[in-house]
Amino acid sequence: MATTTPVHPVDEVPPVRQLAAFGLQHVLAMYAGAVAVPLIVGGAMKLSPADMAYLITADLLVCGIATLIQCVGFWRFGVRLPIMQGCTFAAVSPMVLIGTTGGGLPAIYGSVIVAGLAIVLLAPVFGRLLRFFPPLVTGTVILIIGISLLPVAGNWAAGGVGSADFGEPKNLVLAGFVLAVVLGVQRFAPAFLSRIAVLIGIAVGLAVAVPFGFTDFGGVGDSDWVGISTPFHFGAPTFHASAIISMLVVALVTMTETTGDLIAVGEMTDRKIEPRSLADGLRADGLSTVLGGVFNTFPYTAYAQNVGLVGMTRVRSRWVVAAAGGILVLLGLLPKLGAVVAAIPAPVLGGAGLVMFGTVAASGLRTLAQVDFKDNHNLTVVAVSVAIGMLPVGVPTVYEKFPDWFQTVMNSGISAGCLTAIALNLLFNHLPNKAGSPKTAATEPEAASAGA
Repeated sequence: MATTTPVHPVDEVPPVRQLAAFGLQHVLAMYAGAVAVPLIVGGAMKLSPADMAYLITADLLVCGIATLIQCVGFWRFGVRLPIMQGCTFAAVSPMVLIGTTGGGLPAIYGSVIVAGLAIVLLAPVFGRLLRFFPPLVTGTVILIIGISLLPVAGNWAAGGVGSADFGEPKNLVLAGFVLAVVLGVQRFAPAFLSRIAVLIGIAVGLAVAVPFGFTDFGGVGDSDWVGISTPFHFGAPTFHASAIISMLVVALVTMTETTGDLIAVGEMTDRKIEPRSLADGLRADGLSTVLGGVFNTFPYTAYAQNVGLVGMTRVRSRWVVAAAGGILVLLGLLPKLGAVVAAIPAPVLGGAGLVMFGTVAASGLRTLAQVDFKDNHNLTVVAVSVAIGMLPVGVPTVYEKFPDWFQTVMNSGISAGCLTAIALNLLFNHLPNKAGSPKTAATEPEAASAGA
């Protein structure tokens, strides 16, 4: 009898109803973060409500296209793993500075296009650096990603930054209720329902939030039914040296963050990242960033929020996330539908976010469990890297007196922690010891398993 080659879970295509449910769950997990960047940048530039709405729909459209490129892939573009794409927060401060003092949106888009092209060109170089990401480094980075995201969930649970009722007990009670629903569904529901525990938690939370006055659907009536983002809607891009340099720094930061996210998903899905697949994933980032500059939005990167969702639900199919990309495209083309999703209260998202982001951190601990911490300095590598990574999270203004380029790199706890972990791993596990000094790490054959 002929035998069929087993399909890897990453490449399995679930039934349509599961695709839709799992995909919508991914969209809800990242929606608030996805629209935050255009809201912040547009607000700082004092754009009109119509222009703000345009930025949001353009962002959702390109988010969907970028996700499809990353998950489905073509030629050497796309890592072909369940990776959601969204606007990077690392670019917010430089873009606000460029937009308010250095030439407006056309200057932002010019620098974004150049940064995207640079990422495409640099992708093979980053691919060859994969050997500097052993379990010691990857586990530390994944742990930092998870811990860095927890304040985001906390802010949502409290009502959302800037909300008039931030920190009100009712917000935290609603978030706690959603968290309890998610955990209850995970523990007691049948297998399929447990895998959409986040979606069920958000749906139940929304149902409870409506009668208690948490929701405002006023924006739904004001939204258009159809909206299409046209290239260079805000004018032809302009290219300023200072804007391009700052965005190139952002590009290096996002490449570092994406590398951590791709390795994390590779670990969770049992499809290890290789140098070539890492380069393919980074090329997809670069192409999506170029599209962002053309279609009136911003730089794109892998979204860590959804890394946690993959680990929590154990749904590893990339086609699920591709379905989420299709939903985002629809939201970008149908602004009224996007406004409905936008009306979900922040505390509802916060309750779900606590368990998702905590899952990312726990996945980092699981990876670190593979590392040998006996008779070496690996514990120091983890300790200092986590400390440096958490510094801007705990004290957001710690680097405000430093140059802009330094802030761009170090204000991201993920990139700061990642760079620290790489440097300390090289220092303690790769540089030769002084003559006559005791060994500080495993010998080379053992180093691979020890995390060197």
